[in-house]
This record gives sequence, structure tokens and C-alpha cells, in this order.
Amino acid sequence: MKRFQLIAEGLVFAVSAIAQRGAVQLSSAETEVTLKAGPAAPYLSSLAGKGGNVWENRASEILIDHVEIDGSANAIEWRLRSAYSSNDRTHVRFVYEASSPHLRLFWEWRVRTSHGPIEHSIRIQNLSGKEIWLPLQDSLRFDFRVPPEQLLKYFWVEKGAGSPSAEGTHDVALRDGGEWTGTSSTYAHASKFKQGDVEPREIIPYLLVEHADPRESGWYAGIEFSGRTRITLKRRQESVAGELGLNPNPGRYRTRLLPGQAFETPIIFLGAFDNGPDGAGNILRRWIRETLNSRVTLRNPSYPMLVSNSWGSGMAINEQQARRMIQDASELGLEMFHLDAGWFRGVGDWASDPAKFPNGVGAVADYAHRIGLKFGLWTDWTQAGNSTESGALNVHDPKVRDWLAVDPPAGWRPEAFKGITIDIGVPAARQWAAATLSKLVSNYHLDMLEHDGYLVAQGCERQDHPHAPLDLATARRYKDEDFLWVEGPNDTDVSYYATRAYYDVQSSLRRQFPTLLFEICNDGGRMVDFGSAAHGDYFSITDAYDPLSNRRAFFDASYVFPPAMLETYVEKWPAPKLDNFRYMLRSGMMGWFSLMQDSTTWTREQRGAAREEFALYAHKLRPLIRDSDVYHVSERPDGVHWDGIEYFDSVARSGVLFAFRGSSQAEGRHIFRLRGLQKASTYKVNFHDGSSRDYRASGERLMRIGITVEKEAPNSSEIVFLDEIKS
Repeated sequence: MKRFQLIAEGLVFAVSAIAQRGAVQLSSAETEVTLKAGPAAPYLSSLAGKGGNVWENRASEILIDHVEIDGSANAIEWRLRSAYSSNDRTHVRFVYEASSPHLRLFWEWRVRTSHGPIEHSIRIQNLSGKEIWLPLQDSLRFDFRVPPEQLLKYFWVEKGAGSPSAEGTHDVALRDGGEWTGTSSTYAHASKFKQGDVEPREIIPYLLVEHADPRESGWYAGIEFSGRTRITLKRRQESVAGELGLNPNPGRYRTRLLPGQAFETPIIFLGAFDNGPDGAGNILRRWIRETLNSRVTLRNPSYPMLVSNSWGSGMAINEQQARRMIQDASELGLEMFHLDAGWFRGVGDWASDPAKFPNGVGAVADYAHRIGLKFGLWTDWTQAGNSTESGALNVHDPKVRDWLAVDPPAGWRPEAFKGITIDIGVPAARQWAAATLSKLVSNYHLDMLEHDGYLVAQGCERQDHPHAPLDLATARRYKDEDFLWVEGPNDTDVSYYATRAYYDVQSSLRRQFPTLLFEICNDGGRMVDFGSAAHGDYFSITDAYDPLSNRRAFFDASYVFPPAMLETYVEKWPAPKLDNFRYMLRSGMMGWFSLMQDSTTWTREQRGAAREEFALYAHKLRPLIRDSDVYHVSERPDGVHWDGIEYFDSVARSGVLFAFRGSSQAEGRHIFRLRGLQKASTYKVNFHDGSSRDYRASGERLMRIGITVEKEAPNSSEIVFLDEIKS
């Protein structure tokens, strides 16, 4: 085997090519995959970490073995086409063809940065000249050989969704016979959980498998898609196997492929790590910043931002109140005013309500800009209502009615901000959305656009949309959370087309308005996933806004995503003392901060404390939130005991510990053992609130013995800064 180093664009990649044997090796700094091209199917031969930990894969990729044409199944046979295959320092492509019908399959892997995971996708092109129907093609199947006596565990994270659950993160022993399936989509039915339904919580589409040993090494995988996906895992003796890709449930999956069209599986990524979930997370968070996040956004020195949000007043917001909030936000040192729901004429009619905003939303945006604030706006742009105004999505308009996922029942009326979802997988609906949002951004002078609600259709009963038609005999129609829903075997295909269309709309807006910020909200944290991360700038991670819910949702999602992407809304909360008030604010200050209350009602002391906290965020915390590694240095927050999150930037050689005391009267102090420091270096430890005297200590001592934090009042907090003393 000939091994060589290639240097390009300042990045070093290791590539080994064995063309005559149909195998290549593709590497990043932490991960190496060996890929082989068999005569009828390719496969991932092995996955290896930098410490020499190798996971040998026993299974070739299972490619689809048939398609449907004119209602009949046609068996297909794949053959490697070496002439079309290629590999270089960052990209491997194995190409297979089937002759009858004529299909071409591209099995691809790529490395986009020197650090981080390696991405994989499958694309199937229809060259037959006929309409064909494809069955489910998984993105990746694996079957790693593991000694039966090897102790393993797996780790996964729930979405914050409507409200974080009591558990949130799951670290589970993977024993012989163990099985697990995690599913993700852009929606969830909260009422099911309230009624004790056994349906599991949706996951951030990410899985980590780890050796239960001191090195805490293993592999992780994720799916870069916002539609209906699933990850499975099972252990049988010396086998650890599973699949990643589209969710095959609730019925037999199939998707239409017209002549010349191509179907692409959701992109997945695969990486190796040491040092447990935080070690994997620090690799992944850096990779997300370098590959998925917007370069323009990351160059903005005010990212992540301090925001005043109007939803504390709900739908009652009007122009007078908005201007008063904008003025107060400016005085407090906030940086953006976010006009939430309540500004529009009606659901589906995304124009200023003249009764509430007689001068228009654009005039409010101009006022914010004049006094130095950015301006953001809420929309739920896939929802149709019954407005008859020009340009509105009216369910009685024959054109719009054909876009609906489900027909309205007799006498139907929209809720305050919820209507009937259109299927944006329909090209005309997607084009309407793109044009409408473009006008909205231009006419209202937006710096940020939020989408909310039920964006990507769960299912659709239309027979003439691009997705697979619904079997009406097996469909289920119902109302839940004020939405009309339809479920059936075509749910995943509906979601597939709508998700691709959603990405097209977001990308189109990004091209037109490069500096526009995008907030990803879908009834709370239901779209916290890697596909959304590539098409937005930050997530609303939960629809519960109290300090405990905010810290729980942040604790969970920060295992996977950069803190700057994680937004928590801070609602009004009982704060009889200033320590409680700071605790409330700081519970939302570890990532993107949005204040969701009327600050004009605060006392003079609270206003002074808030100004100090916001100035601290802007000048000292924000750079650490943007660029640091993250360490979960406590148990998950329970509201009773202490909890904390540590940030440390190894380049700037500085960091911060957010420490929160819970409600327990008996726990006035807590020891946090830090991570990520240099043992031989000396650090200055600064207690921002002065709860303890500042001191100096070695990195070895801070990691082995830790920092003791003391607070007198329950439900209080401390911020501890760490700075390496440069010799």
C-alpha cells in the first residue's frame, strides 16, 4: 500500500489508494474510513480512530434490488463501473449501474475539513426514460465486529421540543440482545406524551457508541436531514449493527423517480473520538462551525446576539408597545428587537395588521435601526387561513386548496396563528413561499427571519403531488394542538419532498440576503437537527422558558451543537432577590439570549443588574460562547442540586464556568472539576460576583481537585472566569 500526504488549501489529508483492489482510505485528523468497491456492491470496510481503535465492518452496503414500473416489480442487478468511479484527497465516488431499467448509483464519501467526521451519501439516477418507483434505500448499514466480552455503551440526546423531559440525555449500556431505535422529524404530538403514550421522545438525529474504558473512545454518526429519519442499533454476540436513513414507518416506503431525475439519501456523517461524549462533541461542534454554519454569520462580531422578544405580550403586541420595547431594549444594551406573532392581518396573510400597526411593520423596523438595533420577524409561512386579501394563502382559493396537505372540514376557521399546512413539496407552493418571503424581507427591512409552527407536512392526502399518493383506506385524519393532521404510509415521502423544498427556500433567501439571520423554530425545538443547522443560524431549542427548562434543553443540545446556535427564551419568573434575577437571566445566557418579557416593569435595581449582565455577555462571554470547547461538568440540571457548564478556548487560553445553585437549602457550596486545561499551566480564577476570593491554580489542580463555588441563596448563580497566566 502506498501512503502519501497531500496538502491543499492549508489542510492536510491522508489518502491511501489501492485502485487495483477497489479500496481507498479517506481520513481527517481523528477519523479514517477504509472503503471497498465490490463487483455488485460497495462497503465500508473499517472505521478507525487516531488512537488505533478499529471497528471492522462485516457487511457490504445493501443496495435496492428492485424497482416498480407500471405497477410491476422489476429485479435489478448492480455492476461496478470503474471508469466512472474516482477518488482524490477529499472525495471518493464508487459508481454502479443497472441495465434494465437503466439506473446509475453514486456511492460517495467526502472530507470537508481537516478535523471532524466524514460524510456519506447515495444518489440514484434514472436513465431509463420511464417513470420508476424506488423502495427504501438506507443511507448506511453497518455491522461492526466486536468481541462479545467488550463492554460498550451508547449515548443519544432528546430534542427539547415543547418541554425538556426529566431525562434528556441517555447513556445506556449496550449488552448482548440490546436494541434501540431513535426517530426524528419536524413535528411531534405533545398531547401523546401528556396522555402517557408510550411513543418515545424524538431524538436529535445523532448516535454515539463508546468503549466503557478509561479512554472513552468510540464512534458517532448523525443524519443531515430534517425530514422523517431513524437510526437503529442492536447487539448480537460479536455484532453491533444498525441503519441510518429515512424512516421506513408507518408503511412501505416508495418514491417516484421520473426520467432524468435523481434520488439522494439523507447525508450522514461518521466520526471517531476519544474522551467520551464531550470529546466527540468538541470535534463535532468545530466541524459544524466550519462546514454547516454560514461564513457570513460567523464573521459577524455580534453573533450570537442579545435579543428583546415581544412574545411576553403574546398576540396583543402593537406598534406603540413595540416602539416602547425597542427603546427600552436599547437602553439596556440589547441588540435586536424580535417582533413575534401578532403583527399580521391573519394566518396565511403575512402583511401588517393596520389596526395594530397603522404605520406598518417596516416603520417599526426603521425605528429600531435608527436607534441602533437589528430587527427580526416571526412567520409561519406554510400555514393557510381564510383571508381574502390579495396575496394571502386562502384555503378556499382553488390554487391554494390544491397545495393543502389536508382539506378543511365544513365550517373550519384558523386559530390565532395556526392554519392548514401547505405541501411545499409542490413546486408552485415552494415558488410562492420563496417569492412571498423575499418580499417580506425587503418590504419590512428585516435583519432576521424566524419560522415557526408546523413547517414540513407530516403527511398529505393529495394524489397529484410529487410525493407518493396516500392509500386513503389506511389514512388517519385528526386534530391535535390546533392543527389538522393526516397520517399514512406516504408520510416519509411527503416529508422528503417538503424538506428538500424547505432547504431550497432557505438557500434562495440566503443568496438574496447574505447577511439575513435565520431562526429555526418549529413549535419549539422540533427542528434541532443537522440539516436545519446547514440552512439556519440558530435554533429555538424548547417551548418552555423557565430557568430549569432552559438549562435542561441547553445541557442536552450542547452535547451536539455549538452554543451560539442554541437559543433560549427567558420568560418572567419569580425573582424576589437580585441573585434570583441574575439566575433567571443567566439560565438563558449560555448561548443565544432572547428576553421574552416586558423589561419596562423591572425595578431600578433589576434594570441596573440587567445592564451589567448584558454588558458582560457582549464583552466577555460572547467570544467564549462562539469559539470554545464545551464541558458538561455536572449532572444534568434538576432544579434542586447544583449544575454547571464549562467553556474553554484553547487558542485564547481562557474560559468560563457557569455555576447554578438549585433550590436545596442544604447545598450552599459545590465542587466543579474542570476539563480541557493544560496540567502544567497556571490559571487565574476570577469569581465575577465575588462569592469567593480570586486565586491562582495549576490546570492539574483545577481538573483533579476542582473549583469550590459558594452561594448563600438558593436559585442563584456564579460566573467564574479562567485565564491562563502566560509566562
